[in-house]
Amino acid sequence: MAAPHASVWWATLEQPPSPRAPLNADLDVDVAIVGAGFTGLWTALFLARHDPSLRVAVLEASVAGAGASGRNGGWASALYPVSFSRIEASHGRDAVLRLRAALQDGVTELDEVARSEGIDFDYERGGSVALARSEVQAARLHAELDDQRAHGASDDDLVWLDESAARARCAASDVRGALFTPHCAAVHPAKLVTGLADAVVRRGVSIYEHTSVTVIEPGDGWRRPRAVTERGSLRAEVVVRATEGYTPAFPDAKRSVVPLYSLVVATEPLPSSFFDRVGLAHRETFSDARHLIIYGQRTADDRLVFGGRGAPYHFGSRVDPAFDTEPDVFSKLEATLVELFGEIPADIAFRWGGPLGATRDFSPYVRLDRARGLAVAGGYVGDGVVLSHVAGRTLADLIVGATSERTSLPFVGNAPRDWEPEPLRWLGINAGLLAADLADRREAATGRPSGFARVLDRLHGD
Repeated sequence: MAAPHASVWWATLEQPPSPRAPLNADLDVDVAIVGAGFTGLWTALFLARHDPSLRVAVLEASVAGAGASGRNGGWASALYPVSFSRIEASHGRDAVLRLRAALQDGVTELDEVARSEGIDFDYERGGSVALARSEVQAARLHAELDDQRAHGASDDDLVWLDESAARARCAASDVRGALFTPHCAAVHPAKLVTGLADAVVRRGVSIYEHTSVTVIEPGDGWRRPRAVTERGSLRAEVVVRATEGYTPAFPDAKRSVVPLYSLVVATEPLPSSFFDRVGLAHRETFSDARHLIIYGQRTADDRLVFGGRGAPYHFGSRVDPAFDTEPDVFSKLEATLVELFGEIPADIAFRWGGPLGATRDFSPYVRLDRARGLAVAGGYVGDGVVLSHVAGRTLADLIVGATSERTSLPFVGNAPRDWEPEPLRWLGINAGLLAADLADRREAATGRPSGFARVLDRLHGD
């Protein structure tokens, strides 16, 4: 089977997954799921665990794991894209504490559930280190630590490392200190998502690949909802839309989520002498406190995988494989790797990218409209490996009518407002990317916080 993207993850699968047939008929099922990424597959798995008699089917436009689930940066973290200050303001302190606990538990539960299904995905919980590489970045991270402490974080959750301790974890250039959390693991996302697909099939779930859904029709008092494709449809009690960055393809959801592109590079395997010099002994994931996000990890086979934002948003929320390649962004990522670690004694072997999903206020959502038979989940803004696990498990609880700690989490029932119409959407998002880049440049030049950062805060609501 041809690889759905150029990531190192798909290239290093032990063997490519076997292709699955498309849908070629009209079928009746109990639950139809649109999208065979993490959200759709976790939902399917937990539905099958709740009730093995449920007829569950998953429709996928490409192959299982073709989207962000199979090509992301490989962080299984307890990160959440909205500040806990905003969560507390809208939902109260108890909601913050329960959300924090659910995400932290999710980091380990993801591994436990996957392993119970026989999935080995190079999981190593080495934690994550956010480096301060200037005094401005150090001040920003100290403020983050104070805010987290104010919202229930303990020393077991987040701790400041001085320069020496930070360098022991990740000896990048100009390190002044770092924030460290143990609640993060480095993973091989393609092994996880393809293993999940096999696991749900073993549990009786049907997956139909190369089956594009053209419309999702809601139900009413007379008929059940259905997912319609060119060669057949699935009628169900509940239809789940789990399409994340590809959601704007549906006319009724065109402005609910935007596809933001994130690009990644990966090296050939590096010698042990390199890691003797730079650390990452426990495969800690790493970033720094710049505004234009970067993220990296050491893989199980000793590569560096390194990604970041900066690719433009495309007018009309367009998604196209041609957008996965931005030579200027790849060049900047490669230059940043050298800036961080000096000479990299291995070539860059893989370059890839793709869209992730972001709501207008960057807040995730899980919703079930029982009357119309429609369910949705997504809006992870790049923090989806663990969030999708928690969201899929929550959605399965809601569908079967089970009450759990998850079903009252702040993202349940969340309905963020739509993004602005074009051209305002194009102007605003790309202005935000420019503001992040200018803020980083300004801070590097002056050593002082940049006013451009306030533009970012206004754009995403914090």
